Amino acid sequence: MKLPLKRKLLLETNRQDIHRKRQEKDLQELQSLIEAHFIQRKKDEEELLALEKRRAERAEQQRIRAEREKERQARLAEEKERKEQEEQRKKLDEDAKKKKVLTNMTHQYGGIQQKGEGRKGGKKQTEREKKKKILAERRKPLSVDHLNEDKLKEKASELWQWMMALEAEKFDLTEKLKRQKYDITQLLARVNDHQSAKGRGKGKVAGRLR
Repeated sequence: MKLPLKRKLLLETNRQDIHRKRQEKDLQELQSLIEAHFIQRKKDEEELLALEKRRAERAEQQRIRAEREKERQARLAEEKERKEQEEQRKKLDEDAKKKKVLTNMTHQYGGIQQKGEGRKGGKKQTEREKKKKILAERRKPLSVDHLNEDKLKEKASELWQWMMALEAEKFDLTEKLKRQKYDITQLLARVNDHQSAKGRGKGKVAGRLR
């Protein structure tokens, strides 16, 4: 009976050793898994922190770029507004100068017309009215408020050419009047000479008849 008992004890001891070794192995594997888990978790956390840091850096860079772009756009808008205001001021100055020139031209033309009418003050009222009517028909109305710079230049050039044409016409008429006065003076002189000659002839005939 003793041998089977020893064998039984031996078998039980072997079984316990195997079980213990299996538990130790399982524990080692569990510890390895736990260590690998914590290592991976630490690695994931570090990668997550690095990712968050990169995101924060990119966000900061984007914020800085956005602020710089905003400042650049603000400077461009300010520069554009300043240039537009300067151009508008120059345009207003040029328009004011052109209107002044046109006004002076109108006044000069009106002064020429008034002088012409003053020299003809001894004529009849009907003749003056006729001339005023003709001048009113020939006078071109000025409407420059709605014109831009180019149109004002064209209008000024048109009025200048028109005035030059009037001056040329005035010169031609003046020369024609001078020529007519000269022709009339010559004709009157001839008539007077002819009448004087006839008077002298009649005197001679009368003396002979006596």
